Amino acid sequence: MIVDSVLFNLAELPPAELAALEGLHREKVVLASAALTKRIQRLRTDHGRELGLRLPAASADLRDGDVLLREDANLVVVSVLPADVLVIAPTDLKQALFTAHSLGNRHLQAQFFDAASEYGRAVMVVQYDHTVQDFLDLHAVPYSRQERVLPVPFRHAAHTH
Repeated sequence: MIVDSVLFNLAELPPAELAALEGLHREKVVLASAALTKRIQRLRTDHGRELGLRLPAASADLRDGDVLLREDANLVVVSVLPADVLVIAPTDLKQALFTAHSLGNRHLQAQFFDAASEYGRAVMVVQYDHTVQDFLDLHAVPYSRQERVLPVPFRHAAHTH
């Protein structure tokens, strides 16, 4: 079977609609973060069923909780594996700007979260890299290494010099 669109995301459903899906069996398509940006791929559910994915070029990346298929008593849901990341939490604005500038020169993929996020403070999240960890240790920038499912996948941005 070929899936050509995401039907909905479980996290975006109102409570009443989510409750209506409670009795349905859920098959998972487990994906690493890097696979979320691929528009065309072969998928296998945790029950061994193979699906083809062919999303339009203009569609958004896949996300944790996306429903790819709804059958009578069954849902096929994307489940994203946690990524190994560094959660960087500078102590002040000067340290934040120095860190962002230094890591930006490496063209690292980064995501930023504010105090209202699950982190509880403003942080910069990057994929784990031992050289970044060494940089943070050298400059005494607070960080923690975590396994996280991020809301969007890391993606390289096009740029020129």
